[in-house]
Amino acid sequence: MIEYENLQKVNIRFFDEYKKEFDKFLQSGWYVLGNNVKNFESQFSKFCESQYCAGVASGLDALIIALDAFNFKKGSEVLVPSNTYIATILAIVRCGLRPVLIEPNIRTYNIDPNKIEESISHATVAIIAVHLYGKSCDMDTIVELSKKYNLEIIEDCAQAHGAKYKKKTVGSFGVGCFSFYPTKNLGALGDAGAICSNNIEYDDKVRSLRNYGSSEKYHNDDLGYNSRLDEIQASFLSVKLKIIDNITTHKRRLASLYLEHLSNDFIKPVVDQDFFDVYHIFNIRIDNRDNLKEYLIKNKIMTEIHYPVPPHKQKALNGLIKQSYPISEEIHNTTLSLPISYSHTEGDIEKVIEIMNRYTK
Repeated sequence: MIEYENLQKVNIRFFDEYKKEFDKFLQSGWYVLGNNVKNFESQFSKFCESQYCAGVASGLDALIIALDAFNFKKGSEVLVPSNTYIATILAIVRCGLRPVLIEPNIRTYNIDPNKIEESISHATVAIIAVHLYGKSCDMDTIVELSKKYNLEIIEDCAQAHGAKYKKKTVGSFGVGCFSFYPTKNLGALGDAGAICSNNIEYDDKVRSLRNYGSSEKYHNDDLGYNSRLDEIQASFLSVKLKIIDNITTHKRRLASLYLEHLSNDFIKPVVDQDFFDVYHIFNIRIDNRDNLKEYLIKNKIMTEIHYPVPPHKQKALNGLIKQSYPISEEIHNTTLSLPISYSHTEGDIEKVIEIMNRYTK
């Protein structure tokens, strides 16, 4: 069987270092916001080409705190792609803001830059650029519009550690929000997240908000949260960050096999020289996707669907989003994610390709 993901296999090569880090953590006697977090924040900010990085408890918390730190007027509008994972929209709603959904480009699956300006109103305060599947958004138009209309840029980089647009790393165009959920290319062994920025006052605000709104012990200036990156997860992330380029190279090699040898009966990810893709997810699209998924299961190949239900059809958002989004629905109805883990071999992917190329609709 070729599994979609096996986190034990992904992480086994790090086990010895993880155990050493855990022993040091136990012996340190300092378990919250210590040197492990400081060291990882310093390392990760450099990796993202940002000046500052603040570790938080999860990717969702990163989005919520990033929005909250701007202190937008309640009811303000935030532009967001209609096919993002629901966490992006939950963050907007949790901050008392109104999500305005923009359809994606059907080829890149990222927010369509040509559809953004028509949705900007006097109430718009920010654009969330979601770098879905490990591909950067087309940032030129987003940056231009942010300057023209005085909008903040928040980047949802949960799936795009190290992705680049025109050689500039995602998370450095605006405020970068990251998840280190275990399945990510840079995954912890539990929930973890971070917020990258280039403004010291903003970074100070984020650090206050993540720690009960406190910058000085027992003095609370903001209505904050308890959302701190764990010392132990920070140490594990530092171990894996040292070889993140190897992880990316491996996944890009597996992706190249799919791109070169998988039948053109499947709609494959678009490749463009302006984009450095990191392939957190390798998705294809095909009509009757569920039939293909069942065919692959019978041939002992596991796949995933990212995501089966678009945000505007989620029960949690009933009444909040009333429009229809046909492009998003088409993507959600036809997409299938193929195995492309750090633990997969080229032989695994060649086997997937061989079996898929025998598939008949």
